[in-house]
Amino acid sequence: MSQALDLLVDLLDLETIEVNTYRGRHPQEERQRTFGGQVAAQALMAAGRTVERGRVHSLHSYFLRPGNPKMPILYEVDRIRDGHSFTTRRVVAIQQGRAIYNMQASFHTDESSIEHQFVMPEVPSPESIAPLAERVRGASGEIDEWFKRQHPIDQRFIGELPWSPLRNREPRQQIWIRADGTLPDDALLHACVVTYASDMSLFDAILAPHQIRWDDDSFMGASLDHCMWFHRDLRADEWLLYDTDSPIAHGGRGLARGSLYNQAGQLVVSMVQEGLTRIAKPPTKG
Repeated sequence: MSQALDLLVDLLDLETIEVNTYRGRHPQEERQRTFGGQVAAQALMAAGRTVERGRVHSLHSYFLRPGNPKMPILYEVDRIRDGHSFTTRRVVAIQQGRAIYNMQASFHTDESSIEHQFVMPEVPSPESIAPLAERVRGASGEIDEWFKRQHPIDQRFIGELPWSPLRNREPRQQIWIRADGTLPDDALLHACVVTYASDMSLFDAILAPHQIRWDDDSFMGASLDHCMWFHRDLRADEWLLYDTDSPIAHGGRGLARGSLYNQAGQLVVSMVQEGLTRIAKPPTKG
Protein backbone atom coordinates (compact mmCIF):
# COMPACT_ATOMS: atom_id res chain seq x y z
CA MET A 1 0.00 0.00 0.00
CA SER A 2 1.36 3.42 -0.95
CA GLN A 3 1.79 6.03 1.76
CA ALA A 4 -1.01 8.12 0.21
CA LEU A 5 -3.44 5.16 0.22
CA ASP A 6 -2.42 4.30 3.77
CA LEU A 7 -3.33 7.87 4.75
CA LEU A 8 -6.73 7.56 3.06
CA VAL A 9 -7.46 4.31 4.89
CA ASP A 10 -6.45 6.06 8.13
CA LEU A 11 -8.83 8.96 7.34
CA LEU A 12 -11.65 6.45 6.90
CA ASP A 13 -10.95 4.91 10.31
CA LEU A 14 -13.30 7.30 12.09
CA GLU A 15 -13.07 8.06 15.80
CA THR A 16 -16.13 6.94 17.77
CA ILE A 17 -17.34 9.84 19.94
CA GLU A 18 -20.61 8.40 21.20
CA VAL A 19 -23.24 5.92 20.02
CA ASN A 20 -24.06 6.86 16.38
CA THR A 21 -21.56 9.77 16.45
CA TYR A 22 -18.14 9.74 14.77
CA ARG A 23 -15.36 12.22 14.07
CA GLY A 24 -13.36 12.43 10.86
CA ARG A 25 -10.01 14.10 10.25
CA HIS A 26 -8.43 15.78 7.23
CA PRO A 27 -5.17 15.11 5.40
CA GLN A 28 -2.28 17.47 6.11
CA GLU A 29 -2.41 19.39 2.85
CA GLU A 30 -3.31 22.86 1.66
CA ARG A 31 -6.91 23.11 0.46
CA GLN A 32 -9.39 25.97 0.41
CA ARG A 33 -12.25 23.56 1.13
CA THR A 34 -12.68 19.92 2.01
CA PHE A 35 -12.66 17.48 -0.89
CA GLY A 36 -16.22 16.28 -1.40
CA GLY A 37 -15.19 12.68 -2.02
CA GLN A 38 -13.57 12.58 1.41
CA VAL A 39 -16.75 13.74 3.15
CA ALA A 40 -18.91 11.27 1.20
CA ALA A 41 -16.55 8.38 1.94
CA GLN A 42 -16.34 9.21 5.65
CA ALA A 43 -20.13 9.58 5.86
CA LEU A 44 -20.61 6.17 4.22
CA MET A 45 -18.13 4.65 6.66
CA ALA A 46 -20.07 6.19 9.58
CA ALA A 47 -23.33 4.73 8.25
CA GLY A 48 -21.78 1.32 7.65
CA ARG A 49 -20.37 1.18 11.17
CA THR A 50 -23.96 0.98 12.47
CA VAL A 51 -25.15 -1.77 10.08
CA GLU A 52 -24.98 -5.42 11.16
CA ARG A 53 -25.85 -7.16 7.88
CA GLY A 54 -26.03 -6.46 4.17
CA ARG A 55 -23.79 -4.30 2.00
CA VAL A 56 -24.35 -0.78 0.74
CA HIS A 57 -26.38 -0.73 -2.47
CA SER A 58 -27.14 2.99 -2.80
CA LEU A 59 -26.43 6.42 -1.41
CA HIS A 60 -28.06 9.77 -2.11
CA SER A 61 -26.39 12.89 -0.81
CA TYR A 62 -26.22 16.69 -0.94
CA PHE A 63 -23.27 19.01 -0.44
CA LEU A 64 -24.72 21.87 1.62
CA ARG A 65 -21.74 24.05 2.54
CA PRO A 66 -17.99 24.03 1.84
CA GLY A 67 -16.11 22.04 4.46
CA ASN A 68 -13.27 23.65 6.40
CA PRO A 69 -10.16 21.45 6.03
CA LYS A 70 -8.63 22.95 9.17
CA MET A 71 -11.14 21.42 11.59
CA PRO A 72 -12.57 17.92 12.13
CA ILE A 73 -15.99 16.86 10.87
CA LEU A 74 -18.63 15.34 13.13
CA TYR A 75 -20.81 12.61 11.59
CA GLU A 76 -24.17 11.93 13.24
CA VAL A 77 -25.97 8.75 12.13
CA ASP A 78 -29.74 8.26 12.36
CA ARG A 79 -30.77 4.59 12.32
CA ILE A 80 -33.92 5.09 10.28
CA ARG A 81 -34.80 1.47 9.61
CA ASP A 82 -33.50 -2.06 10.21
CA GLY A 83 -35.47 -4.46 8.04
CA HIS A 84 -35.07 -8.11 7.06
CA SER A 85 -33.62 -7.27 3.62
CA PHE A 86 -32.93 -3.52 3.70
CA THR A 87 -31.32 -1.23 6.26
CA THR A 88 -31.48 2.55 5.93
CA ARG A 89 -29.28 5.18 7.54
CA ARG A 90 -29.19 8.97 7.43
CA VAL A 91 -25.90 10.77 8.09
CA VAL A 92 -25.33 14.48 8.68
CA ALA A 93 -21.81 15.92 8.55
CA ILE A 94 -21.40 18.90 10.89
CA GLN A 95 -18.83 21.64 11.40
CA GLN A 96 -19.25 24.52 13.86
CA GLY A 97 -22.82 23.42 14.57
CA ARG A 98 -23.91 23.59 10.92
CA ALA A 99 -24.62 20.80 8.46
CA ILE A 100 -22.17 20.77 5.54
CA TYR A 101 -23.36 17.50 3.96
CA ASN A 102 -26.09 14.92 4.36
CA MET A 103 -26.50 11.40 3.05
CA GLN A 104 -29.07 8.66 3.01
CA ALA A 105 -27.58 5.22 2.48
CA SER A 106 -29.33 1.89 2.03
CA PHE A 107 -27.85 -1.56 2.69
CA HIS A 108 -29.23 -4.76 1.18
CA THR A 109 -28.81 -8.47 1.78
CA ASP A 110 -27.94 -9.94 -1.63
CA GLU A 111 -30.61 -11.87 -3.51
CA SER A 112 -30.86 -13.79 -6.82
CA SER A 113 -33.20 -12.42 -9.48
CA ILE A 114 -33.33 -11.26 -13.12
CA GLU A 115 -30.06 -10.22 -14.78
CA HIS A 116 -28.99 -7.79 -17.53
CA GLN A 117 -26.55 -4.90 -18.01
CA PHE A 118 -25.06 -2.59 -20.63
CA VAL A 119 -21.99 -3.94 -22.40
CA MET A 120 -18.70 -2.47 -21.22
CA PRO A 121 -17.14 -0.09 -23.80
CA GLU A 122 -14.10 -1.34 -25.69
CA VAL A 123 -11.08 0.62 -24.50
CA PRO A 124 -7.30 0.19 -24.24
CA SER A 125 -6.07 -1.78 -21.23
CA PRO A 126 -4.85 0.22 -18.21
CA GLU A 127 -1.38 -1.31 -18.53
CA SER A 128 -1.05 0.23 -22.00
CA ILE A 129 -1.58 3.77 -20.65
CA ALA A 130 1.18 5.70 -18.88
CA PRO A 131 0.61 6.95 -15.32
CA LEU A 132 -0.78 10.47 -15.06
CA ALA A 133 2.43 12.11 -13.83
CA GLU A 134 4.40 10.65 -16.74
CA ARG A 135 1.86 11.91 -19.26
CA VAL A 136 1.86 15.42 -17.80
CA ARG A 137 5.66 15.54 -17.84
CA GLY A 138 5.73 14.24 -21.40
CA ALA A 139 3.19 16.80 -22.60
CA SER A 140 4.62 19.91 -20.94
CA GLY A 141 8.20 18.98 -20.08
CA GLU A 142 7.60 19.97 -16.48
CA ILE A 143 5.32 18.97 -13.64
CA ASP A 144 3.88 20.92 -10.71
CA GLU A 145 3.95 19.90 -7.06
CA TRP A 146 0.47 18.30 -7.08
CA PHE A 147 1.50 15.75 -9.71
CA LYS A 148 4.80 15.03 -7.93
CA ARG A 149 3.02 13.91 -4.77
CA GLN A 150 1.73 10.41 -4.17
CA HIS A 151 -2.04 10.02 -4.51
CA PRO A 152 -4.27 7.26 -3.13
CA ILE A 153 -5.95 6.66 -6.51
CA ASP A 154 -4.04 5.73 -9.67
CA GLN A 155 -5.75 7.34 -12.69
CA ARG A 156 -5.05 6.33 -16.30
CA PHE A 157 -6.88 8.70 -18.68
CA ILE A 158 -7.99 7.19 -21.98
CA GLY A 159 -7.36 9.61 -24.84
CA GLU A 160 -6.24 13.18 -24.29
CA LEU A 161 -6.04 14.60 -20.78
CA PRO A 162 -9.17 16.61 -19.80
CA TRP A 163 -7.34 19.96 -19.87
CA SER A 164 -5.51 19.31 -23.15
CA PRO A 165 -6.32 21.67 -26.07
CA LEU A 166 -6.23 18.54 -28.29
CA ARG A 167 -9.18 16.85 -26.54
CA ASN A 168 -12.21 16.17 -28.77
CA ARG A 169 -14.54 18.33 -26.60
CA GLU A 170 -17.25 15.69 -26.40
CA PRO A 171 -19.02 15.68 -23.01
CA ARG A 172 -17.50 12.32 -22.15
CA GLN A 173 -14.44 10.97 -20.35
CA GLN A 174 -13.05 7.50 -19.71
CA ILE A 175 -10.49 6.64 -17.05
CA TRP A 176 -9.08 3.50 -15.51
CA ILE A 177 -8.88 3.92 -11.73
CA ARG A 178 -7.73 1.81 -8.81
CA ALA A 179 -6.41 2.27 -5.29
CA ASP A 180 -2.63 2.63 -5.29
CA GLY A 181 -1.94 -0.54 -3.32
CA THR A 182 -3.64 -3.60 -1.84
CA LEU A 183 -6.53 -3.03 0.56
CA PRO A 184 -7.77 -5.35 3.32
CA ASP A 185 -10.70 -7.65 2.54
CA ASP A 186 -13.34 -5.28 3.93
CA ALA A 187 -16.33 -4.70 1.60
CA LEU A 188 -17.32 -1.44 3.33
CA LEU A 189 -13.79 -0.06 3.02
CA HIS A 190 -13.68 -0.86 -0.70
CA ALA A 191 -17.05 0.86 -1.22
CA CYS A 192 -15.82 3.92 0.69
CA VAL A 193 -12.59 4.14 -1.35
CA VAL A 194 -14.62 3.93 -4.58
CA THR A 195 -16.93 6.66 -3.23
CA TYR A 196 -13.87 8.83 -2.57
CA ALA A 197 -12.52 8.21 -6.08
CA SER A 198 -15.86 8.77 -7.80
CA ASP A 199 -15.83 12.49 -6.96
CA MET A 200 -12.34 13.07 -8.38
CA SER A 201 -13.24 13.40 -12.06
CA LEU A 202 -16.99 13.03 -12.63
CA PHE A 203 -17.43 16.81 -12.91
CA ASP A 204 -14.84 16.92 -15.70
CA ALA A 205 -17.37 15.43 -18.13
CA ILE A 206 -19.46 18.60 -17.67
CA LEU A 207 -16.52 20.87 -18.48
CA ALA A 208 -15.17 18.81 -21.38
CA PRO A 209 -16.96 20.69 -24.23
CA HIS A 210 -16.07 24.12 -22.83
CA GLN A 211 -13.04 26.39 -22.58
CA ILE A 212 -13.62 26.87 -18.84
CA ARG A 213 -11.28 25.10 -16.42
CA TRP A 214 -11.34 24.71 -12.64
CA ASP A 215 -8.67 27.34 -12.06
CA ASP A 216 -10.41 30.07 -14.08
CA ASP A 217 -11.12 33.10 -11.87
CA SER A 218 -14.45 33.68 -13.62
CA PHE A 219 -15.75 30.17 -12.88
CA MET A 220 -17.34 28.82 -9.71
CA GLY A 221 -17.78 25.04 -9.79
CA ALA A 222 -18.89 22.75 -7.00
CA SER A 223 -20.62 19.41 -6.52
CA LEU A 224 -24.24 19.91 -5.47
CA ASP A 225 -25.29 16.31 -4.98
CA HIS A 226 -23.89 12.82 -5.48
CA CYS A 227 -25.79 9.56 -5.91
CA MET A 228 -24.38 6.05 -6.29
CA TRP A 229 -25.77 2.55 -6.81
CA PHE A 230 -23.54 -0.42 -5.96
CA HIS A 231 -24.65 -3.37 -8.09
CA ARG A 232 -22.04 -6.01 -7.30
CA ASP A 233 -19.22 -6.72 -4.91
CA LEU A 234 -16.09 -4.88 -6.01
CA ARG A 235 -12.49 -4.34 -5.17
CA ALA A 236 -11.22 -0.77 -5.22
CA ASP A 237 -7.63 -2.04 -5.55
CA GLU A 238 -8.30 -3.66 -8.93
CA TRP A 239 -8.65 -1.71 -12.18
CA LEU A 240 -12.11 -0.23 -12.79
CA LEU A 241 -13.15 1.54 -15.98
CA TYR A 242 -14.81 4.86 -15.09
CA ASP A 243 -17.00 5.72 -18.09
CA THR A 244 -18.60 9.18 -17.68
CA ASP A 245 -20.73 11.56 -19.73
CA SER A 246 -22.71 14.77 -19.32
CA PRO A 247 -26.10 14.93 -21.09
CA ILE A 248 -26.77 18.58 -20.23
CA ALA A 249 -25.47 21.80 -18.70
CA HIS A 250 -28.00 24.62 -18.35
CA GLY A 251 -29.06 27.37 -15.96
CA GLY A 252 -25.90 27.34 -13.88
CA ARG A 253 -25.97 23.58 -13.30
CA GLY A 254 -24.57 20.58 -15.16
CA LEU A 255 -25.38 16.88 -14.91
CA ALA A 256 -22.79 14.08 -15.07
CA ARG A 257 -23.30 10.32 -15.11
CA GLY A 258 -20.77 7.59 -14.47
CA SER A 259 -20.48 3.82 -14.75
CA LEU A 260 -17.75 1.66 -13.22
CA TYR A 261 -16.88 -1.66 -14.86
CA ASN A 262 -14.42 -4.25 -13.60
CA GLN A 263 -11.99 -5.89 -16.00
CA ALA A 264 -14.35 -8.84 -16.40
CA GLY A 265 -16.81 -6.42 -18.04
CA GLN A 266 -19.26 -6.40 -15.14
CA LEU A 267 -21.02 -3.15 -14.30
CA VAL A 268 -20.34 -2.73 -10.58
CA VAL A 269 -21.37 0.88 -9.79
CA SER A 270 -23.55 3.57 -11.40
CA MET A 271 -23.58 7.19 -10.29
CA VAL A 272 -25.04 10.62 -11.06
CA GLN A 273 -23.87 14.05 -9.93
CA GLU A 274 -25.18 17.56 -10.46
CA GLY A 275 -22.69 20.40 -10.25
CA LEU A 276 -22.78 24.16 -9.98
CA THR A 277 -21.41 25.79 -13.16
CA ARG A 278 -21.63 29.48 -12.29
CA ILE A 279 -19.91 32.09 -14.46
CA ALA A 280 -19.03 35.29 -12.65
CA LYS A 281 -20.42 38.42 -14.26
CA PRO A 282 -17.86 41.07 -15.29
CA PRO A 283 -17.91 44.19 -13.11
CA THR A 284 -20.29 46.94 -14.27
CA LYS A 285 -18.59 50.04 -15.61
CA GLY A 286 -19.86 53.23 -14.07
